[in-house]
Amino acid sequence: MTGTDREWLLRQMIRIRRFEERCVELYSAARIRGFMHLYIGEEAVATGVLQALRPGDAVVSTYREHGHALAAGIPMEAVLAEMFWRTSGCSGGRGGSMHLFDAGRRFYGGNAIVGGGLPVATGLALADTMRGESSITVCLFGEGALAEGEFHESLNLAALWRLPVLFCCENNYYAMGTALRKEQAQTDLALRAASYGVTAWPVDGMDALTVADAARRAVASVRGGSGPCFLELRTYRFRAHSMYDAERYREKSEVEQWKQRDPIPRLAEVLREEGEVDEARLAEIEAEVSAEVEAAVAAAEAGELEPVEQLTRHVYTERQS
Repeated sequence: MTGTDREWLLRQMIRIRRFEERCVELYSAARIRGFMHLYIGEEAVATGVLQALRPGDAVVSTYREHGHALAAGIPMEAVLAEMFWRTSGCSGGRGGSMHLFDAGRRFYGGNAIVGGGLPVATGLALADTMRGESSITVCLFGEGALAEGEFHESLNLAALWRLPVLFCCENNYYAMGTALRKEQAQTDLALRAASYGVTAWPVDGMDALTVADAARRAVASVRGGSGPCFLELRTYRFRAHSMYDAERYREKSEVEQWKQRDPIPRLAEVLREEGEVDEARLAEIEAEVSAEVEAAVAAAEAGELEPVEQLTRHVYTERQS
């Protein structure tokens, strides 16, 4: 990657981190409500994977999707407005934190059901294939989805029909709150995916450059017609599963150990050592991101709520006059 590309990765991770940190403040002040799942610690996955895509490719996400949405190019204002339930939100204020959609950018969720995005991604890839499109679909999901039937059905079908899907498992080791070692007899998730005849390998999900390299290789393979690929991105969330999670299932010392591998300072140090950024440039990036976040907050707060008389739109068939 060029220095410009690597700085872009760093900027995107900082954007996601600062956005999420601001969301914590807004949620604590009851300005964001409902369920909210933070991406803090996992930023290298979204930025590293999605930079490998091109316009027209599809992304299917989970309910921990703020970072995915931002990395996919959805404006920060539209993401935050959705979390404020404003009509200017990317889902028109109908979805909130767990259901970010942008059909124009082919960003299909925000899916609240564990594993729910897997058959959607397989269907999108099948549709693109039937239309003769060169697009691919990236499906992001947590390791908890491997316990769901949709995972096995989707991988089998995608492999059988050689569909252009890149399956990206964000393995943060705890799913909702159960350690992987207590849930799965085989904890090598890439090996499990390979049993379906899918090209699969594990990746250090705390290193943005490693993720980006793996994603480019996988995307090239999928787009070249070799069938689906599976990346097991070994990462870690620094925050609880959701804002309602008491987080009693892991030791604080373990979290602190993982924080030593924080992908943001890790990449910043590489760029400093190689002379691609200095402290002044890092400060400039932080200032620009801070301004973007605060502008998004202001835009979201200024947005309009949907009128009560329109709440049945998209629920019932419109009556013809």
